[in-house]
Amino acid sequence: MGKTRDAGAPGVSESERLLFGGPLRYDMGWNQHADAFLELSFRAMISRLPSLLAASLRLARQADRRATRTVLAAEAGRGAAQAVALLAVNSVLGRLMADGPIEGRLRGAVPALVTVAAVMLVAALLRAATTYVTGRLEPKVERVATELYLERAAAVELSAIEDHAFHKLLDTAQYGAASARRMIMYGTRVINAMISLVAAAGVLTVLHPALLPLLVTMTLPSAWSALTVARRRYESFHAWVQHARAGRLLGNLLIEPEAAPEIRVHGVGAFLLRHFRAMSETAEAEQARLARLAARTGLIAAAWTGLATVATYATLGGLLLAGAMALSVAGTAVIAIRTGSQSLDTLVVEVNALHEEALFVGDLERLYTEAAERAIPAGGQPLPEDPKEIRFENVTFRYPGDSARPALDDISLTLPLGRIVALVGENGSGKTTLVKLLAGLYTPDRGRILWDGVDAATADRHQIAERIAMVAQDFKRWPFTARVNVAVGRSSAPLSEERLLAAIAEAGAQDVVADLPRGLDTLLARNFSGGHQLSGGQWQRLGIARAAYRRGRILIVDEPTAALDARAELEVFEKIRALAGSGQTVVLITHRLASVRHADLVHVLDQGRLVESGTPDELLASGGVYAELYSLQAEQFTRVPAPKAG
Repeated sequence: MGKTRDAGAPGVSESERLLFGGPLRYDMGWNQHADAFLELSFRAMISRLPSLLAASLRLARQADRRATRTVLAAEAGRGAAQAVALLAVNSVLGRLMADGPIEGRLRGAVPALVTVAAVMLVAALLRAATTYVTGRLEPKVERVATELYLERAAAVELSAIEDHAFHKLLDTAQYGAASARRMIMYGTRVINAMISLVAAAGVLTVLHPALLPLLVTMTLPSAWSALTVARRRYESFHAWVQHARAGRLLGNLLIEPEAAPEIRVHGVGAFLLRHFRAMSETAEAEQARLARLAARTGLIAAAWTGLATVATYATLGGLLLAGAMALSVAGTAVIAIRTGSQSLDTLVVEVNALHEEALFVGDLERLYTEAAERAIPAGGQPLPEDPKEIRFENVTFRYPGDSARPALDDISLTLPLGRIVALVGENGSGKTTLVKLLAGLYTPDRGRILWDGVDAATADRHQIAERIAMVAQDFKRWPFTARVNVAVGRSSAPLSEERLLAAIAEAGAQDVVADLPRGLDTLLARNFSGGHQLSGGQWQRLGIARAAYRRGRILIVDEPTAALDARAELEVFEKIRALAGSGQTVVLITHRLASVRHADLVHVLDQGRLVESGTPDELLASGGVYAELYSLQAEQFTRVPAPKAG
């Protein structure tokens, strides 16, 4: 059963309902992190301390072994120096408060004073060494953790990226790399505080056994306060992570180049800003709630600490009055209590912070684990070297979470290789889904996709990808140079100028490149200095050049001429026919049925089902769906407009 939300928790804003269809809050009662924040208890914190320090050490060693050894040695040295300093201070006080002339007492205290000064100098040097080395180590740890995050995220199946639950894990895990960096800082402080505490506790135990438990009592309130606040903060973070992402989305839309024209023409800016403000105010109310609770918790802890401090010093005074402790020892005890209290307080706070950061690193590790489970499989059955056809046998596919009809329903068809195969149908008929299955981006829920008898489900996915080149309708316009926008089609191969120019020629994109201010070295991103903006048609030609550069055996083109004028459209289809003439397979998706008249085979889809197959002439003669759609489009060009009245 879910946790009861605090009565002061902010409600759902109207902006959430209007823009996103409902609350952007995760119910932490059923969320997978529900148990994580419950682990923030004193017992859990202490029991997990060795594993937390081991995790910090592991991250540090992975980034820089030498720097890690230096930090450990420096912190151990600082702790030992503090113990020596306390004992030297006790010696100084004992000498100064002894009987005899003041000159003799001062001379007797000089060696101990020199020791204190030397120890303080050594501690300062060790602290400087720690500061310098951790300053080098922390960014390395963050880089290693971030690289692992990006590497694992880039290797998962497309279905994982489109899964909102996995995307939430991506959202939360991205903070894990920064937390890994901070774990080094907190881990260093914990080690230092532990050594300092052991030194102070050892001195106090030698001075009087009753002082040590009083020291612990003084620090318990701050421990309770820190743990309580951290538990609330962690729970709030996970509950509100989707709301925070939506708020950033609204802010980014206001400065996004693609949205800028419509924002200005339609006056959308004020609308987005109003809802950004409303959602920000809702998030601010949540932060105010946390601050209010933190203030209340802090006051309770401060009152408890005050009472414990009074009890500690009252005990110390009682020991003095009873003659159970010398005045010099009492002075050392006061210093040791203050030092130990500070160390224990630091230890509790830093271990709590370390634990809290470890929870976010745990999100990162969960991503590593889940990404590995949902990664594109490595290896598999080799594909035939020169297959003759790809056959879909009773293929059914439904998008995850989609309760409507399947995107593809019991599809059986053949794609002969070395030919032009067209997929036609109205919007939502399943054309794009079919080619994504062909490219290995999805796997069927039922049925098989066979490459001359080799099932794609058991085949080497890398080999499938190597044979595919794709120009999607919404292909990525990379914010890099024109050269990279073409060569990214085969980024694993060394960049070849000859191959680059050949691909541009095949796509008929020479004029596009010639018009660029710096040719292929022109940056295609207007939001950077020196950047240049292409038209939709120019981008489409570069997208085709990218596919040509890849030189895949199967070229999938989804609406390749959507942004081209009539003359350019004719040229592009001539290029596509030339590619097929050289033996490359072309799988063409288009709404313009006149453009598929040179296709060797046309498959007609309707609402996820295959309804017709044949050559264009055969389908026109049969008078089915293809013929009906063809006639509807032809009428747009042959219909004579009615004369205007008057």
